[in-house]
This record gives sequence, C-alpha cells and structure tokens, in this order.
Amino acid sequence: MVKQLIVGDTTNELATTRRILERLSEEHMSWKPHEKSMTLGELATHLINVLNWQIAILQYSEFDLSTVPLRRKPLEKQSDVLDEFDANIGKLKNLLAKCDEKTLGEEWTLRHGDHIIRSEPRAIAFRIFGLNHMVHHRAQLGVYLRLLDISVPGIYGPSADEEAQ
Repeated sequence: MVKQLIVGDTTNELATTRRILERLSEEHMSWKPHEKSMTLGELATHLINVLNWQIAILQYSEFDLSTVPLRRKPLEKQSDVLDEFDANIGKLKNLLAKCDEKTLGEEWTLRHGDHIIRSEPRAIAFRIFGLNHMVHHRAQLGVYLRLLDISVPGIYGPSADEEAQ
C-alpha cells in the first residue's frame, strides 16, 4: 500500500512539475523577485537537484550533503532543464518499479559529515525530503511565473490563467 501511494503521488507531482518547467522563459532565467531569492534558472536547476535527491533516496541508505557542491551552476536553457528532468524521471520510475515495501521501510539518513540531520524510514524521507520539497519549490516557481506575467498552469485544479481562456 505504501508503494502504491508513493508511485501515485510521484507520478502526479512529476507531471505537474514538468508543466511548470515547460513555461520557463529563457529571457528571464537570470531574473529574481528579491535579492535574497534564487534566480529563475537557479530555482529550476534546484528542482532538478531535488529530483536527483529522490533518486538518491531510493538508491542509497544515506545522503551526505558534505560530498556535493553547495550550488550547482544554473541551467540557462529551458530545453536543458526539460532534458535533464525527463532523463531523471526515467531513472526514478525504474527505481520505484524495483522498490518494494521492505526497502521503503528501511532507515535512510540525511547527514552533513558527522552531523545527522534526519534519519527515518525511506518512504518518509522520500515523501518529505523528496516530494514535499519539490512541491515547495515548484510553488515558488509558479509565483515567479505570475510575477513575470507568464501563464501559470493548473496544479490541483485550473489556474486563473486557464479559467480566463
């Protein structure tokens, strides 16, 4: 049952995230709404990283943040974002297909060197650190699109842009 919920949620959230990424405007990739905010390109690239973390949650028993760069160079082209997103969706779907309930119940740890940030069953880590994290940043991206006057797709129902058509 846990696997069915994860697969269903993941399938829905990935499709919705892709619809947001399809709206990226290359002319605005360096735009940000506030000095403390990420640029549009950085935020889109971060969504790719969150998808990579979902893959890592299913592949490994732990993820050590001290072993990866703090910031990845942002992707500058919508096609690069979509290509990497689509390639990673394929990897994630394969891992989910092979995953069983026992694996989802195993302990997974997020650490930074010796400091343990969280340790919990893989299914919970996937849901919170993977899917919820992606949904959070996808919502930010939706706000960026709105502020740039780019049509926002519906997420859990039609958007104001879709209702206006």
